[in-house]
Amino acid sequence: MSRPLEPLEVLHVSNHVICVVKRAGIPTVPDDSGDMSLLDATKAWIAAEFKKPGDVFLGVVHRLDRPVSGVLAFGRTSKGAARLTASFRDRVAEKGYVAVTTGVPGTDGAHEGVVEHWLFKDGSKNVVRVVPEGTQGARLARTRYRIVAERGGHALVHLMPETGRSHQLRVAMASLGAPLVGDLKYGAPEPLPDRSVALHALALRVPHPTQPEPVMVSALPPMERGLPWPAFRREIESLR
Repeated sequence: MSRPLEPLEVLHVSNHVICVVKRAGIPTVPDDSGDMSLLDATKAWIAAEFKKPGDVFLGVVHRLDRPVSGVLAFGRTSKGAARLTASFRDRVAEKGYVAVTTGVPGTDGAHEGVVEHWLFKDGSKNVVRVVPEGTQGARLARTRYRIVAERGGHALVHLMPETGRSHQLRVAMASLGAPLVGDLKYGAPEPLPDRSVALHALALRVPHPTQPEPVMVSALPPMERGLPWPAFRREIESLR
């Protein structure tokens, strides 16, 4: 499922922040697979671009699941990383995702709503499940969603997470009876050609660590043949 990392798509770079595009199939940080991670690829880009000798500092402030694509920010300094991390922790950072679902979420005809669950992650299986409130180790997850378009038995959904739990958006749509296209782990009937899931971090707005103007970046999902995104390109572009 892993694809070549070059060329790295850089959306923003300043003294304290760098924002890049993560392709589906690439781990955000190094994992047991040994595949090149986005973290290492971004460090290599900085080293080459700015002719930096030795180790390059890069702080991880949020992550995307391996089969998910989209925009992602790193801190280029300890100050930048700390302040970016705080913006995600305090829910100041604004994240917008798009997803294509198998079927249409919900059954009451509503085109928007809020999904709120207590989630528990089974780390040994890398699976998240909905559990009763009060379950030890469970964390509250809250996601706003809006159905943007329906086509060919699928729906394009705009997702705005208010918390940042593992697999939160994937579980939210599956709980509404509409798992993400390609998401075999949460009920999709078949995989996508590149083994991705149809979830993409479309836009990100975070306070700049040292400047008054926020950092705002966006990137379209991959439009290769065989993926579900091209059928909804016009609607996705309108959300950027």
